[in-house]
Amino acid sequence: MSVTQISPRTFGTLVPAMVTPFTADGAVDYKAAGELANKLVDDGCDGILVTGTTGETSTLTDEENLGMFQAVIDAVGGRARVIAGTGTNDTRHSISLSQRAAKLDIDGLLIVTPYYNKPSQAGIQAHFEAIADSTELPVMLYDIPGRAGVPILTETIIRLANHPRITALKDAKADFTETSRVLANTDLDVYSGDDGLTLPLMAAGAVGLVSVSAHVAAPQFRALIDAAAAGDFVTARKIHFELDAVIRATMGHVQGAVAVKQILKWQGVLANSVVRLPLVEPGEAEIALIKADLAEAGMDFRS
Repeated sequence: MSVTQISPRTFGTLVPAMVTPFTADGAVDYKAAGELANKLVDDGCDGILVTGTTGETSTLTDEENLGMFQAVIDAVGGRARVIAGTGTNDTRHSISLSQRAAKLDIDGLLIVTPYYNKPSQAGIQAHFEAIADSTELPVMLYDIPGRAGVPILTETIIRLANHPRITALKDAKADFTETSRVLANTDLDVYSGDDGLTLPLMAAGAVGLVSVSAHVAAPQFRALIDAAAAGDFVTARKIHFELDAVIRATMGHVQGAVAVKQILKWQGVLANSVVRLPLVEPGEAEIALIKADLAEAGMDFRS
């Protein structure tokens, strides 16, 4: 599928997997969430993924997830697509949360491969289809075998693409050959789920990025995606190289949510860098590495 054949971007093109801000005592800070969503959209993001992996969804209650969905809808609904992360490793739970999210003014759902259970490909397909059947919302599949323990095989993705509400794929498999097969054999809107692979995947026909690093460098990612979509790969390649140190800072030393919250605190965007156990804030050695990478990218917080 060439860039000129891309279907309408149901989910946007630059979609940060937004962190969930907490207060100092660990409660969800819905006010800060709305403010962060507004900043991300102001900086060029046209979609917001709420309570995905980087949003620490696995340590949120259903009520906190729904509260986050509503807070972001209230903040940026109408200015950007708002996608709810409602996937779990329990199909019935995922259906329930998806149906509750559908009662809000949400634009779509992100559903992750059922993790820990290690289901067969038939079970994975049935899981996604059951959730997609449960609402009228479009669904983005999330293939991340490093976290889920199992991949969504290409043949399974191709079958799932026949479902009328499964319209997109967040690809975090880091297997260019297999993703190319998906692009060649489906009409799914494919998104890079790895910040550093945005350029090569867009060159093959992906529509954009579901990002962690865009929290701290959204204008640059916006410029990269726009250049790649326009076929200006000289510009896109230049920005790709410039973003390398930013991606290393956010993804290379500690878990993404941990790094991003720390950087957003340094930038004055968040009041704190609180995460929930089992995540912990970075230690001194990790902070030094993150700051060194950011300094290389022109963001010096070492003083």
